[in-house]
Amino acid sequence: MSEIKIVDQTFRDAPQSLWAHRMTTAMMLAVAEKMDRIGFSTIDVIGAGHCDVGVRYLKENPFDKVRLLRRRITETPMLFAIRSRGGIGFSVVPDDMALLWIECFIKAGMRVFRVFDPLLDMDNNIYQLKHAKALGARTVGVLAYGHSPVHTDELYVSKAKELTERAGVDAIMLKDAPGLLTPDRVRTLVPAIKKAIGKVTLELHTHCTTGLGPLVTLEGARLGADQVHTSIAPLANGAAQPATQTIARNLRAMGHTVNLNDDLIADVSEHFRRVAEQEGKPVGVPAEYDAVHFEHQIPGGMISNFRSQLAEAGLTHKLGEVLHECIRVREELGWPTMITPFSQYVGIIAVLNVVNRERYRTIPDEVKKYALGYNGKLLAPIAPDVLDRIVANGSQSIAIKPPALEPGVPALRKKYPNMSDEERLLRYSYAGTQVDDMFAAGPIKTEYRYDMPLAILLKEIGKRRKFARVYLSSKDTLVDMRDGAA
Repeated sequence: MSEIKIVDQTFRDAPQSLWAHRMTTAMMLAVAEKMDRIGFSTIDVIGAGHCDVGVRYLKENPFDKVRLLRRRITETPMLFAIRSRGGIGFSVVPDDMALLWIECFIKAGMRVFRVFDPLLDMDNNIYQLKHAKALGARTVGVLAYGHSPVHTDELYVSKAKELTERAGVDAIMLKDAPGLLTPDRVRTLVPAIKKAIGKVTLELHTHCTTGLGPLVTLEGARLGADQVHTSIAPLANGAAQPATQTIARNLRAMGHTVNLNDDLIADVSEHFRRVAEQEGKPVGVPAEYDAVHFEHQIPGGMISNFRSQLAEAGLTHKLGEVLHECIRVREELGWPTMITPFSQYVGIIAVLNVVNRERYRTIPDEVKKYALGYNGKLLAPIAPDVLDRIVANGSQSIAIKPPALEPGVPALRKKYPNMSDEERLLRYSYAGTQVDDMFAAGPIKTEYRYDMPLAILLKEIGKRRKFARVYLSSKDTLVDMRDGAA
């Protein structure tokens, strides 16, 4: 049997899936040196969503974050994921702006770049992959997995060949963000892709949303995937990736070589168990198989949003109708892959159609732009009558033909003459005072401390106000806390 290498998602996709990106740099730095010595082929560190949450909520400069991690992760390559022509956002930006993001992150310490386009329009990202490779980075082309009549094995084989022949990528990643791959589909898809790309590395990335993630990962490795993506439990399972501990153990039982340090994995696992407990964060648990997910394909977080939106309109009982409408809308919109932002486009139209009691009466600008090709070539045509309604009911200020974008970097540098390119990019991407607020918060905190047992006890006592008397004693002291006056 072959050696299977592991791409780690504990720092990037796992907290994105389970903690809404809310993993601070300090939490990572506490175990970064151990992560470097575990034996991963790559450590996925940061992507578009992490940049957004870092600036707006955690008040952490993403470039400083990378530099701090690079000081402790010196051997294992760190990876940055960029989203097609949007750079770190959803709206299309000038090509030179997307390339500047890559340049700045390489200077900060990134060594691997993954670029993905949910529409599988490779013209949207091949120029970025070539640029990163010319700067000395390792490049990973992405096949965004979708479940529909147009997402055939033949489609993925042709796109894989396009990435290897036109972009010269070092690896191809089959990215199953919605968690829709099944062992049956893997048995045809993985061998077909592997045959098409030859000696190029094939990575397999899936989620445990339907409960099939571990089976998909093991079957993919058996059938030719060279590397698989996992996360260290407790930041695994649920909506995240399969657990590193479980996958490594099972791959070894199958006869594969997995060169990971299990003792260091256990240390990292214990660290994040304590972090989750202290911060009140959820931990991943195995999900039950749910066949309904394959019909509407809406991520769990979006379903929660649906409930909230419908409750505001007094239509909570319409959730089933909204999910059914998602199925219909997705087909009418040309079967977009259910990855951000396209899953949101399908979802918001479905909600509006149900709430308005009239289909396609209200059209958000982003949906009209998608329909008109602003995001790239669609995999399948939009239903003609639906396209007519989108064009008629959408904003009339949106041009029918997407305009060519002029280079943006020269104007950006002129607007901010006495500033680094890093700061220029942040100010371009985040409006208002968000960047100023981030800088005002000061340098990124680099130390994460666990609460002492006494502090944890006092926190818990503080939550319980109904008690008559509590005695805390130690060898030298006796504390009397009465009537809940903690």
